[in-house]
Amino acid sequence: MVFFGLGFMGGWAAALAALAYAVVTLVRARPWGRPRRPGHPAIRLLVPAPAYRRFDRRLAAAALLADLWLVSAVIVFGADGVFTEEWMGYPGMVDPTGRGYQAGAESLLRTTAWWTAGTALLARCWTTAGVQLCVLPPAAWWIGTFDTYYT
Repeated sequence: MVFFGLGFMGGWAAALAALAYAVVTLVRARPWGRPRRPGHPAIRLLVPAPAYRRFDRRLAAAALLADLWLVSAVIVFGADGVFTEEWMGYPGMVDPTGRGYQAGAESLLRTTAWWTAGTALLARCWTTAGVQLCVLPPAAWWIGTFDTYYT
C-alpha cells in the first residue's frame, strides 16, 4: 500500500516531467526537418521518421508514468472504506457512497485506455498506443477483482 501511496503522491510530477522531456525531444528535432527516406507513401505513413520515433518512445514513458499514477489514485482512494483486500491493511468504516466506486473506476480506466490509445494511433505514436492498451485494461481487470464491502 505504501508503494501506491508514494506513486499517487509523486507520480503526477514524474509524468509531467516525462511529458516535458518528450515535447523537448520533438521541438529539438524540428529544425532538422525530420528527413525521410524515399519510398512508397503507405510505408512512409506507417514508419515515421527517426526523430518522431524518439518522441514516441518518450511519450510512451510519460504515458506509462501517468497510467501508474491513475491506478495508484484509484487504489489509494478506494482503500479507505471501499476495498477490503488483506494486503491493504484495515479498510476503515464502510463508505456509504462507495457502492459504485469499483465499477466507476473500472470504467474510467477502460475509457481512458481506449481514448488515449485511439489518439495515439491517430498521431502515429505506435509505441504509446501499445503501452496504453497493455497497461490500463489489465489494471481495470485487476481492480475489478478486489473484494469490497459491497461484493
